[in-house]
Amino acid sequence: MQIQEIYRLFLAHSVVTTDSRNIPLGSLFFSLKGNSFNGNTFASKAIEQGCSYAFVDEEEYAGQERIIYVEDCLKALQQLANYHRRQFKGKVIGITGTNGKTTTKELIAAVLSKKYNILYTQGNLNNHIGVPMTLLQLKEDHELAVIEMGANHCGEIQELCAIAEPDFGLITNVGRGHLEGFGSFEGVLRTKGELYEAIRRVNGTVFLHHENLYLQELSKGMKKIEYGESPGLYVQGTECTSDPFLSFKWALQDGETQQVTTHLVGTYNLENALAAIAVGRYFDISSDLIQEAIQEYIPQNNRSQYKKGVRNSLIIDAYNANPTSMLASLKNFSEMKVPAKAVVLGDMLELGEESKAEHRKMIVEIEKAGFKEVFLIGNEFSSIEHPFHYYGDTKAFIEYLKEHPLSGFTILIKGSRKWKLEEIIPYL
Repeated sequence: MQIQEIYRLFLAHSVVTTDSRNIPLGSLFFSLKGNSFNGNTFASKAIEQGCSYAFVDEEEYAGQERIIYVEDCLKALQQLANYHRRQFKGKVIGITGTNGKTTTKELIAAVLSKKYNILYTQGNLNNHIGVPMTLLQLKEDHELAVIEMGANHCGEIQELCAIAEPDFGLITNVGRGHLEGFGSFEGVLRTKGELYEAIRRVNGTVFLHHENLYLQELSKGMKKIEYGESPGLYVQGTECTSDPFLSFKWALQDGETQQVTTHLVGTYNLENALAAIAVGRYFDISSDLIQEAIQEYIPQNNRSQYKKGVRNSLIIDAYNANPTSMLASLKNFSEMKVPAKAVVLGDMLELGEESKAEHRKMIVEIEKAGFKEVFLIGNEFSSIEHPFHYYGDTKAFIEYLKEHPLSGFTILIKGSRKWKLEEIIPYL
């Protein structure tokens, strides 16, 4: 079946699902495959549960009238999303980066929503399935789309750009994340830079963090809207305080300076907020509405969150971790003027041969900071000699907390997603 024929079905049945446990009535079901499942085996069940058509890529499952065979279900889904995106009359903003891309995307969405009807990536559905599923939610009345793009191996951002075809690009930063998949920091640079290459091909514009020399080099010759802490930029900002919430001053070129207090923890969020302001002003959002959006935004999903409990105050930045983000969190926490600091850190994953060296660097930083209590979770930290508390997994640490409850601390919680560090929150 040609993509135009699939698109005609999509226009009549515009809800798409890939999950046989969630089959909206009248939807289209795409039979995707994973390491432990084969969506083709659920196609008949999807029809029985109310979907209008199911797509399979194994002919033995294509016997029913409304089960349609395609060569590759994932590619068909991606091609459908790209075809639908090409009908969109608004602009698409693509966002990637090693750290901060989800928070930046959320802040940009909060700002743009003050004036426009926008579509934006929900949560972190930013991969080869999440990007097309997001694009397929575009409606005629949407004016802008903000699409987050994640990657853990070379070439992935190029693939996602081929689907989303962004008009504008924003790379938050480049750091030492997913080194196992990228091979090296240079591999990270090349892959993140694929977003700029896609924007360059359409003579589009990038929003650029001025002080990031790597991004300056990658964006040479491009149309840029620059933000940062240096004077004279399109948007310039300066941190005021971060104890615990970030407060900063910002101004437009030759504009009046304003100060805003956020609900974000961490000085590293200054560049994320300035990016959102730059995008908002470019799209003619008034300074007052931008100020309102930044003030109102409350982080979710264990990213840069602050919770004051009965016994302890928690800084929760536990959705994910890599050397760049963990170092930034530790540095920010060490500089905060709060009492009785403790840290709970989970191993950083997907670092390949660099893993032991990167974890050793974190131990050095922790020792320099002189935190009152340090709790480390995971196998990587255990392979390095250190004087701190160590637990094989989160459950073991919870058992410790049941017997030895902590009280009176300000606690930073940071680690890779595998450790599910949010499970310790009720015990702190």
